[in-house]
Amino acid sequence: MIYSLYRLTTTLAAPLISRYLQKRLAKGKEDPTRFNERLGIASQARLDGLVLWLHGASVGEAISLLPLIDHLQKNAPAYRILMTTGTVTSAELMAKRLPQGVIHQFVPVDRLPYVRAFLDHWRPDVAFWAESELWPNLLCESHKRGTKMALINARMSEKSLRNWQRVGGFAKKLLSTFDLFLAQTEKDAENYRTLGAQNVTCVGNLKYASPDLPCDDQDLAALQALTTDRAVWLAASTHHGDETLVGRVHQQVKQDHPTLLTLIAPRHPNRADEIEADLNAQGLHVARRSKGQQPDAQTDIYLCDTMGEMGLFYRLSPIVFMGKSLAPLGGQNPLEPARLDCALLCGPYMTNFPEIMTRFEEVDAITIVKDEGELATQVNQLLSHPAQANALAERAKQVAYGEAAALDRIYEALNKTFSLDQRGRE
Repeated sequence: MIYSLYRLTTTLAAPLISRYLQKRLAKGKEDPTRFNERLGIASQARLDGLVLWLHGASVGEAISLLPLIDHLQKNAPAYRILMTTGTVTSAELMAKRLPQGVIHQFVPVDRLPYVRAFLDHWRPDVAFWAESELWPNLLCESHKRGTKMALINARMSEKSLRNWQRVGGFAKKLLSTFDLFLAQTEKDAENYRTLGAQNVTCVGNLKYASPDLPCDDQDLAALQALTTDRAVWLAASTHHGDETLVGRVHQQVKQDHPTLLTLIAPRHPNRADEIEADLNAQGLHVARRSKGQQPDAQTDIYLCDTMGEMGLFYRLSPIVFMGKSLAPLGGQNPLEPARLDCALLCGPYMTNFPEIMTRFEEVDAITIVKDEGELATQVNQLLSHPAQANALAERAKQVAYGEAAALDRIYEALNKTFSLDQRGRE
């Protein structure tokens, strides 16, 4: 009943959806050169043979799928791989990091005409969806056409469970489209079973298997030469409100560390103009990487407003604060900087990564601060005591590499259900 209502609503709301997409396009949230992909119109030809479709909603999910894609190319060569994401930033990143032979497309908006056009063209044989994004029309139409599907690295918070339980029959219908669920944690697995999911298992978190973020060695050497005599820290993956707060923290810490250089890497670089204006209003001198500006002696803030360079910024800074965590927004993935020798700080709201945070907290591998005052105190403390920062970074690194075998377990579970390498030998 609810699914029928959803289909009817997405059909009748065509003018509203079209207007919404046009607004997103005007705001730079859609790619004008590839906009038709959001309508299900492919921009590339379908390759011959079997197609394996992977979907990750945004940057974090897409990055987590990269090691699995490498594994699939090596072990299931019969499949041609299609990758979809839903955001401009994830598409830009995938253009740089997807291996040769993998096709990227924007996922179609969840209206039946768009979904059917997408599926008519690509005809995926197998589909792996990452984490928790469930689009009813895409799932049900794919299942109807015989596509075998798995939800991998699946997660479900207690809040999401309660929300889905309000529409339990609808949830069970959507979950019945999957042949396999690979949950991040046993608690996630339990929550999916509570909603009626079948064939649910926990084999580890795919995020642990991600490779070290890449870095241009020449760029790193150049920036290290410019900052060698300065105290440096980084606020990573910041969201609206974070940058203004970080600017105030910079001014507090600078009282004890006059050479301080603060790096800010916003999650969405298209906000850079707004961020620069806010920081300038505090009297701070800002240099922007996207404009080719380099930090000099007068620079307070180096605004790292580019895509695909987080590996560079993490290697440049021994101390990293994870954005989106001082307000109840869920935080950002701490594993990436942990692999690159960074001492980690975060706010109390890292709810998107409960299992990872538990592991970090068990061995005192991350420092949690409750507000900007504590953030300033901890940044000052770690800058003043490098040995303490190094010890914190080493503990974080051990956690980050501690579950590297998760990828093998995940692939084995997928192969057992879908016979991926068996079909490669047919």
